[in-house]
Amino acid sequence: MSDETITIRRAVQGDRVALEHLAGRDSTALPDDEFLIAEVGDELWAAIGLSTGTLVADPFRPSAGVAELLRLRIQRAGGEIAPADQSAPFFYRLAHRAVA
Repeated sequence: MSDETITIRRAVQGDRVALEHLAGRDSTALPDDEFLIAEVGDELWAAIGLSTGTLVADPFRPSAGVAELLRLRIQRAGGEIAPADQSAPFFYRLAHRAVA
């Protein structure tokens, strides 16, 4: 895996084209689902469906590690991943959630 930062976040509407491209590289049909995605640097390496558990990963990258991180994140959340809110920065949302 790269030395770059790994970001795990809920996919937003603007990620749809990248998700479809990733699914095509993985020869996987992309279900109608919401996804949690893993990016290494600024590139999408893997995604997992929140309802279906469908995993897509880039077969041309060493993506097994980030795919496992996605599985663990879903498992730890117990299926409850908060909706994406693009209007507020992540750390603000995190702090607000901790105070609320």
